Amino acid sequence: MANQLSMDLQVPFNTDREAEIACGTLSVDPEPKRGGCKKSMKVEDKTLHVHFDALEAKSLRVGVNSFFDHLKLVVNTIEQFGPPRPVDST
Repeated sequence: MANQLSMDLQVPFNTDREAEIACGTLSVDPEPKRGGCKKSMKVEDKTLHVHFDALEAKSLRVGVNSFFDHLKLVVNTIEQFGPPRPVDST
């Protein structure tokens, strides 16, 4: 069996809410099965933690590059519209 390749990223945000928005937005579409790269995400202490697994370096590179393209769009959108408002718990 081939060696599993993996990569971990930690993406800091200004607030937990921004990290949750990024996580929710970036996890909407699962990775395509044909791509060969799996991604998991969680938020802890204003940081988005992302873990990638792949069997081939090319698949890992494509998955990570795609993630960064989408992350840039999410960050630019948050910056464009300002900080998110707190969620009303009532």
